Amino acid sequence: MNVTTRHTPSFAVARCTLAPGETMRAESGAMMATSGGVGVEAKMQGGLMKGLKRSMLGGESLFVTTFTAPSEGGWVDCAANLPGDVAVLEIADALNISRGAWLCSSAGVELDTKWGGFKNLMGGEGGFLIHATGSGHAVVACYGALDTVELSAGEALVIDSGHVVAFDPSVQFTTRKVTKGMMATLKSGEGLVMEFTGPGRVLTQSRNPGALISWLTTVLPFSRA
Repeated sequence: MNVTTRHTPSFAVARCTLAPGETMRAESGAMMATSGGVGVEAKMQGGLMKGLKRSMLGGESLFVTTFTAPSEGGWVDCAANLPGDVAVLEIADALNISRGAWLCSSAGVELDTKWGGFKNLMGGEGGFLIHATGSGHAVVACYGALDTVELSAGEALVIDSGHVVAFDPSVQFTTRKVTKGMMATLKSGEGLVMEFTGPGRVLTQSRNPGALISWLTTVLPFSRA
């Protein structure tokens, strides 16, 4: 699968070009368009229990859409629900992806839900991460602009939990309050932060989907009923 992007960084679209007979997987509803003859099948990858685990705990859809190119090859355009950028990541071993950030991937990439530990329970990942393993390309989507930080061994980075998109398994992390006291944390307007320690990559997004939801619930008519 060869991936090119357009309309970045605000309204990114990932075009996945497939060889004859090649398959790829995408989040349910991520397809924008396909070339003629591309086969489309929606199913629960890994069976019912694995699909429920990924949906209920990992924040992804219950069903995964599989696309298969015809004999002459083809392409699939994928786009995220929220406006923002995408990143095309080569997976040689594994990658941890935040809830809702996975957009699509090549057939050689397997998805599972990984318990991030109690230290991550109150973070933006809700305690669980999408764990992508195998070999191939994965496309992750973000809300807003995307930054990639390359941490050297022992280098630290502190990020608001709602701004984390993905990170390498080699990166260690803990979750903590942004300030020492609870009252000071509330006054700051910030929640919990995640502190990462390298080596490895950390991908961040410039906007927080959770903050968008909180704002919408205060201004939409039903929230005042």
